[in-house]
Amino acid sequence: MRALIADDEPHLALYLRDQLLALWPELQIVHVARNGIDAAARIAELEPDLAFLDIQMPGLTGLEVAQGIEGATRVVFVTAFDEYALQAFEHAALDYVLKPVAAERLAKTVARLRAGPAAPTDAGLADTLRTLMAPPPGPRLRYILAGQGATTRNLDVADVRFFQADDKYTVVASSHGDYVIRTTITELASRLDPLQFWQVHRATVINLAWLEGTRRDETSRLFLRMRGHAAELPVSRAFVHLFKAM
Repeated sequence: MRALIADDEPHLALYLRDQLLALWPELQIVHVARNGIDAAARIAELEPDLAFLDIQMPGLTGLEVAQGIEGATRVVFVTAFDEYALQAFEHAALDYVLKPVAAERLAKTVARLRAGPAAPTDAGLADTLRTLMAPPPGPRLRYILAGQGATTRNLDVADVRFFQADDKYTVVASSHGDYVIRTTITELASRLDPLQFWQVHRATVINLAWLEGTRRDETSRLFLRMRGHAAELPVSRAFVHLFKAM
């Protein structure tokens, strides 16, 4: 078994690593990520069997990382969430370790993982994560204050081609150029008009008014072409169903 650990607090990540190896000596820790962006990239690259994901991390949350997983990596959340969220995790057949990590609880998780429980269905995972990630609804965004170097501009969201998470910031790709904001993709998705803006990846929300076309590669992965933007945007498996009619 190969595993990845993601936690932005190094001492907690190392403690979890040491505890896991003590309980499961055969386990191979292939990477310890310090933020969500790194975790997502390494999961895609290394395809570990397991990912122990902290919930609150810079760049992408553990929930957002889990939502974007394309392969068979099974997820264990390391969380300080309340009992309601924990019940939701269990309903979706996801495991969790509550912070601060207790050796007895971790031992139960390891025993469950070594027994090889079935992974949750894609639909169950995606639906549960979307529910847990959604903040309370607020007024729809019409304008957004974004920075470009020393310049700040009030952008009409209609001029935004897409939003994309980039380490600690979110890039606003607009017809006026690229800007940055600190608002997360999850919060943006909840405050933008859902008829105009679709989340298509753990790190990307697109403006449908700027969608030029779609393409599938030889492995059936879906990519989007946006007007005025050279590079294609990938669509993660959790969101492919949005494009079935296209």
